[in-house]
Amino acid sequence: MALSEFSLIQQYFSSLGNAPGVVLGVGDDCAVLTVPEGEQLVATVDTLVSGVHFPVDASAGDIAHRALRVNLSDIAAMGAKPCWFTLALTLPEARESWLHEFSLALADDASMFGCALVGGDTTAGPLSISIQMVGTVPAGKALTRGGAQAGDSIYVTGSLGEGAAALCLFDESGESVAIDNDDARECLLQRFYRPEPRLQYGLKLRELSSAALDISDGLIADLGHIADSSGLGADVELNRLPIAPWLAALVEPPRVLAWALSGGDDYELCFTVPEENLPAVELLIKRGELSASCIGKMSEQHGVRCIDNNGQLVETSTTGYQHF
Repeated sequence: MALSEFSLIQQYFSSLGNAPGVVLGVGDDCAVLTVPEGEQLVATVDTLVSGVHFPVDASAGDIAHRALRVNLSDIAAMGAKPCWFTLALTLPEARESWLHEFSLALADDASMFGCALVGGDTTAGPLSISIQMVGTVPAGKALTRGGAQAGDSIYVTGSLGEGAAALCLFDESGESVAIDNDDARECLLQRFYRPEPRLQYGLKLRELSSAALDISDGLIADLGHIADSSGLGADVELNRLPIAPWLAALVEPPRVLAWALSGGDDYELCFTVPEENLPAVELLIKRGELSASCIGKMSEQHGVRCIDNNGQLVETSTTGYQHF
């Protein structure tokens, strides 16, 4: 017997809504939520489409992990705490084995990152997943793209280029590079399907950073959003980019540099820090409480410029990922 929409929701998703602040969750026309006093809501939404944002043969669990985590990355970039999410699930068919795997993976990550499913929709059609994530932040404390000042230092968390390198594993055009190292392949698959939302970093940076966002479309393109929103430019020192040694060993340097600068899908944080807060940020790094690297400074001169070891400007792609 085919699952109806309501039995599908009841069987696979109704148990994912137990969390503080949920007065009424999955199963009614709307969720009813209680926002803590003195907090503001932050909300984001992403749609992932089969064959565009993940391979058509991706497992249900991998899809669930990626769909939730890319939204959590946006919450992290705002210095916010994730609370609740809704799910719009479009399915070619309601296969119980697929739904079981998807809902288990979604529940695992929801529990790990402290957020609850509070509603959504299911419908028939080509496979796509839309998640709207809602979080909270103390009033007036949200990190935005528009607060940087000239002279602020530019930082990125973690390492760059691995998300873009992972796309080579799915490229069937024959024009990409082959990655034969099994350990490297596994690292790249983990980075693609399970990007680590930098939620704890975002909370630590809330009082220290002047502007922030997550790197989804590529460092140069996303840093350009901070520059544009702040009415500034940015100078990036290429020799300071955090690139994992194992990634640098896979292919020739120009390819690795392109992955790091414009490949996208890293879901690390890019943030700016005013001079007076640099000691506090560097102390967090020294203590191991923040994995981040300083890669340049904000400038009065508009545009994002890349500078090599000799202080010379290097021409790079500034487009990043294009949605259309």
